Amino acid sequence: MSKKGQSAELGTLPIGKLLRQQAIPASIGILIMSVYGIIDTIFVGRWIGSLAIGAITVVLPITFFIASVGMSIGIGGASIISRALGAGDKKRALQAFGNQVSLTLFIAITVVTAGYFYQDEILRAFGGKGEILPYAKIYFNIVLLGVPFLAWAMMSNNVIRALGQPKMAMYTLIVPAILNLVLDPILIVWFDMGMAGAAWATMLGYVGSAVYTLWFFIKGESEMEILWKNLALRADIVKEIFSIGGVTLARQGTISILAIVLNNTLFSYGGEMSVSVYGIINRVMFFANFPVLGIVQGFIPIAGFNFGAQKNKRVKEVIFKAIGWGTGLSFLIFVSIMLGAKQLSAVFTNDQILIDQTSPALMAVFLATPLLVIQLIGSAYYQAIGKALPALFLSLLKQGIFLIPLILILPRYFGLNGVWFAFPIADVGTAIINFFFLRKAYTELNTFSSQEDMVSTSGRSTLADEETLDADLDFKK
Repeated sequence: MSKKGQSAELGTLPIGKLLRQQAIPASIGILIMSVYGIIDTIFVGRWIGSLAIGAITVVLPITFFIASVGMSIGIGGASIISRALGAGDKKRALQAFGNQVSLTLFIAITVVTAGYFYQDEILRAFGGKGEILPYAKIYFNIVLLGVPFLAWAMMSNNVIRALGQPKMAMYTLIVPAILNLVLDPILIVWFDMGMAGAAWATMLGYVGSAVYTLWFFIKGESEMEILWKNLALRADIVKEIFSIGGVTLARQGTISILAIVLNNTLFSYGGEMSVSVYGIINRVMFFANFPVLGIVQGFIPIAGFNFGAQKNKRVKEVIFKAIGWGTGLSFLIFVSIMLGAKQLSAVFTNDQILIDQTSPALMAVFLATPLLVIQLIGSAYYQAIGKALPALFLSLLKQGIFLIPLILILPRYFGLNGVWFAFPIADVGTAIINFFFLRKAYTELNTFSSQEDMVSTSGRSTLADEETLDADLDFKK
């Protein structure tokens, strides 16, 4: 089958095989990105210092919020594309893609320009205080140049996955990671560029990913093409992109608010060192959870395509399999962290004080890890089927409704430990609510499937009656 027809396989291949095909490349891509993040932090921590880790912890939520504009447009448009292709409406899929291209470039460049004008205020708001601020300013000024490229790559990644080409989507994540891994030792160590070297390595990685995805679309092997006539914005498509993709943007916006609250709280109760502790924990979280995140990424196009094709039994099956596989992997992650927290902490730094503070905090943050997949599949399902409001609510649960209030309240009574234990408490609350939403969705799909069976049975009965009548007429003749 040609690459242009691969999206049809989302509605025909066995769900288990499909989920493996989608999830494994996504997991590998996330793994390589997380490994790059870890190695990047190791270079920064060991060759520049603990304060540099704190600076990256301050800057990354800012740059990823700007880049999440592209991600949200990508997810919103990919949902339209998946359902349109499932329903056989390629024209609408192409219109959605063209609108994604225009929106991503315009909004990303506008937001980045604003970021330069207000960089001091933004950095201080995100916790760039004390001795961390000079490092953060160096990193921010350079990385911000690459954010429009990152926004484009994140948008494209979701579209490529919606087209049933998970390996190509995986390469979108691998390209910047490999570039960064190559450039880090060259710029940080050999050329002794310090924080600027780390920033340039990251920025050039973003550019590489954008160039790769642009090449993918213009070489002519994709179902999606960049056509001038589709770049003109259509109100109905833009509205739907933002109603669905706005979930991701709102979630990332909430994560950015969380970063402001978290970094400032950590600075208040533990100083610069606590901000660096969370920097290490954040890298470990991204690395450790890569297989579960890959399953969720693989789940979305399968659920969206089959929902658009009204194949509800397949939608139910992919929900069940994604939760089952993800829960098993989450438990293995949990055990690994509990047994190896101290060794993991020591990988990033040779600062013994930082190691001693990171190890118990890491264990506390990961206490409810086995519940991770239920938290993620809930909002992912509603995004995949185009229901923005429940997707928005579920995506904001952990960071916005649970975590931010807990971080503001618990440290008043438990000090710095209150920050770390806010994470598992938020995980448990989020998982419980997602479970009830998923049970409701599963019940609705059961109802629709029963109706489909009745229609199918009725159709078969009618056909049988017609055949009997024809036979009777033949006999009478």
